[in-house]
Amino acid sequence: MHPKSPKLLEDIRAAADYIVRATADQTLESYLDNDTLRFAVERNFEIIGEALNRLVAVDSDTAIQIEDFKQIISFRNTLIYGYDLMSGHI
Repeated sequence: MHPKSPKLLEDIRAAADYIVRATADQTLESYLDNDTLRFAVERNFEIIGEALNRLVAVDSDTAIQIEDFKQIISFRNTLIYGYDLMSGHI
């Protein structure tokens, strides 16, 4: 395992844990109505995707053990670069 891998994996775990805790008692409607929560959750998805992207670069053997890692990175890219597509501002 690359020396940076444990830190990247911890970043992924911590961001995923935040998302689970922050959305635990939310309905879809309450989530959509809460801009602060949505932005925080999106930011943590970005962190997960970026950490995975960096993990692929330094330790692909570890990264490929994470199911759907390519789709997770793609989702991160959509959040960052495709925000206008998701919000209907095409």
